[in-house]
Amino acid sequence: MPLLTRRQTILAAIATSLAGRTAFAQPAPAKVRIALDWTPNTNHIGIYVAKAKGFYAAAGLDVEILPFTDTSAGTLVSNGVADFGISSEIEALTQRAGGGDVKMVYGVVQTETARLIFKGGRDDIKSPRDLDGKTYGGFGGTWESALVSAMIRNDGGKGDVKTVTLGTSAYEALDNGSIDFTLEIYTWEGIAAELENRKISRFHYSDYGIPDEQTTVIVSSDAYLSASREHARAFIQATRQGYVYSIDHPDEACDLLISGSNGALMNAELVKASQKALIEGHFLRSEAGVIGTLDPAKADAIGGFLIENEILVDANGVALKEKPDFSTYYTNEFLG
Repeated sequence: MPLLTRRQTILAAIATSLAGRTAFAQPAPAKVRIALDWTPNTNHIGIYVAKAKGFYAAAGLDVEILPFTDTSAGTLVSNGVADFGISSEIEALTQRAGGGDVKMVYGVVQTETARLIFKGGRDDIKSPRDLDGKTYGGFGGTWESALVSAMIRNDGGKGDVKTVTLGTSAYEALDNGSIDFTLEIYTWEGIAAELENRKISRFHYSDYGIPDEQTTVIVSSDAYLSASREHARAFIQATRQGYVYSIDHPDEACDLLISGSNGALMNAELVKASQKALIEGHFLRSEAGVIGTLDPAKADAIGGFLIENEILVDANGVALKEKPDFSTYYTNEFLG
């Protein structure tokens, strides 16, 4: 074999070997599962953006978005079915107090998005104390009764209402008079009602003595965070990148959410109006510029309210009498 040909053969073999080593050195993306708390909506927009824009892939992750089921996302996380889940601050506090392996790791919204609502134009309802003796359309949560009663009492009423569990749309129930008031998530349901030209009046919880909360959060488990710290950090930071992008590029982000929802979202007007409300209301990014951070003061305040109203119970169903260390219920460690 000629010398030049031999050298070429050796060099080619070395190159092939190095290429093989390089390919071998590239690990497969880590599989991460996140469970939704409802059908896709703008609360989830940062996750869909991070997936569509390749932020997760760039972080070495293959993220699977698990569809909503009748089992709460926190329960799926606690049982290892999902690595992360969309939850509410109150649900996360309640589940952890009850022995669930649930820990808040990301604050999707920075302030309360829910409202107490009633049909607009009613002369007999000026403030929450006027709700005494009226009918509340509820959703079966013990938290709701404490919330409604406290708002009425804090406004000078007795806090006595009739409660029925809704089996139909809350807005239809208001329209047909079967209930007098209910609760909504303003940034989605409320925006939809406005687009439908429904006349709705609202009370903000915090105006009547209810501690502000971060209504929507992402949770994980101590088990997962301990076993997969770097994957958890990569996921949370890429997710934050997705939410930041959704704030800075709302129209594109809404299109990505719609296209990623596999047909679950068809009303582009609602999606874009909802995202606009989330941005302009400083829900996704606070007026101080905070995105994703969990607020210790809010967790402590709303946790204290739940203790006071005997909502937090232990694994045996016994109401907690003293405040636990709520700093163990959440972490901001993975954001930075």
